[in-house]
Amino acid sequence: MANRLSKIYTRTGDSGSTGLGDGSRVAKDSKRIEAIGAVDELNSALGVLLAEAIPDNVRADLHDVQHDLFDLGGELSIPGYTSLGPQHVTRLENQLDRYNADLQPLKEFILPGGSRSAALCHVARAVCRRAERRVITLSGAEPLSPSLLHYLNRLSDLLFVLCRVLNRATGVSDVYWQKGKNRNDLA
Repeated sequence: MANRLSKIYTRTGDSGSTGLGDGSRVAKDSKRIEAIGAVDELNSALGVLLAEAIPDNVRADLHDVQHDLFDLGGELSIPGYTSLGPQHVTRLENQLDRYNADLQPLKEFILPGGSRSAALCHVARAVCRRAERRVITLSGAEPLSPSLLHYLNRLSDLLFVLCRVLNRATGVSDVYWQKGKNRNDLA
């Protein structure tokens, strides 16, 4: 960050526009700002999860993800700039393989919930999917690095697996979906 923020309010956004990292201005509801905002929301959801008592290895990996997401937001804020590459996606894939190796295979869908930390992780996973959709929308209008989309897609997978890891770490079972569970109640 070349210039430190010494004054938080500038009044330059009062007209409904905001500045990008390259100095250009865009509407606050543009596709690019929607994508940046969704990534920021995801990073904030991870911050809430990190306020919980979670295993140290999960904490360390999620801190790395937060740094990646800040870089990803920076990439989105400077058209043409690239900060995440295939190596970031590979790191997530390696983490996925490592965490998933210790879990029982799923035979049913699971519902968001279980322990508090797993439930918060499910919220972060859902926000990640929204961020991915916003970046896909932007990529239809402007060229983006394919690694951005790959990263968010793998991250949502990792967060799903971490929900299960967090439930197991706290001794709480995953919540399994039961097909037709409430069907008879509606008759």
